[in-house]
Amino acid sequence: MQVRSDWTLAEVQQLFAQPFMDLLFTAQQVHRRFHTPNTMQVSTLLSIKTGACPEDCAYCPQSIRYETGLESEELLELDAVVERASAAKRAGATRFCMGAAYRSPKPKDLRKVIAMIRAVKQLGLETCATLGMVSGEQARELAAAGLDYYNHNLDTSADYYKKIITTRTYQDRLDTLQAVREAGMSVCCGGIIGMGEQAEDRAELLHTLATLPVHPESVPINQLVRVPGTPLNNAPPLDPFDFVRTIAVARILMPRAHVRLSAGRGEMSDELQALCFLAGANSIFYGEKLLTTGNPDTASDRALFDRLRIVAEPPASAQSGASAQSSAAAQPPAAAQPLAAAAVLSIAKHGAAMG
Repeated sequence: MQVRSDWTLAEVQQLFAQPFMDLLFTAQQVHRRFHTPNTMQVSTLLSIKTGACPEDCAYCPQSIRYETGLESEELLELDAVVERASAAKRAGATRFCMGAAYRSPKPKDLRKVIAMIRAVKQLGLETCATLGMVSGEQARELAAAGLDYYNHNLDTSADYYKKIITTRTYQDRLDTLQAVREAGMSVCCGGIIGMGEQAEDRAELLHTLATLPVHPESVPINQLVRVPGTPLNNAPPLDPFDFVRTIAVARILMPRAHVRLSAGRGEMSDELQALCFLAGANSIFYGEKLLTTGNPDTASDRALFDRLRIVAEPPASAQSGASAQSSAAAQPPAAAQPLAAAAVLSIAKHGAAMG
């Protein structure tokens, strides 16, 4: 199966329109072609600087514009971050993600974050950071410090984006992704589902991601967590099957990526999470909190993994995330290979019908 960056929006919409069972069947076959079945990449996310963000993202309790009861916290000290990273490693995480509520980091803060990155790397963990917009120079500094992944989500479609955020443009986000890629880091980029968007917006979001020159190595799919005080607190409930569909289409479009079942997992049943894994999600955040919102505790996750016979994925090699994943994709498990042909035929059939 060829990895494509030339998907048309019509093709993406056609995938979303498939019968649910057919879509999951195709997604699981694609998943087995490129990834080891029944394994899960495990990350832990720590808020290293909380609240007082000047942006107006309608979903975010960290915006200074909304009264959510969140107490702002200054940038954590290095020792505290290392302690939390060490605990995450003991709990089974292989990647440690550091999030700071910035529009864009100031030079003095970036120096402190760089020290954190180096210290976490010394623990043998992969590193990821989300610090808002970064320039090309800042991205190169982060890469030089050894940062493996930079997270910067597109959130939604370009059209619907204007209803969610007004303090930065969609192009601003794309520019940051380009700076990260040009600096040699792996990209972590996805979106949030359930913000009142339409099915067309989900298709357009995934189309944008899947037609980047290089697919993101990590694609977090978040379900909106409604926080009192934010404009989206009363957003209409999302049909869980629509969420699973988004996971499945992301898996088909970006077969080498780790698709992460991200925010909102604390509100999902074990059965819904299992359905997301079947659809191709093979990464989660491990720990009781995602920045400022709840998440299943590690004991619950371990119990679910045991019930599903899922094991944690080992850490990637010392190569860059992109190279490591390309190598893994070139050597799929032997048991998965017979399924690959069916996946290719299925996708080719739908492509022909749309052509």
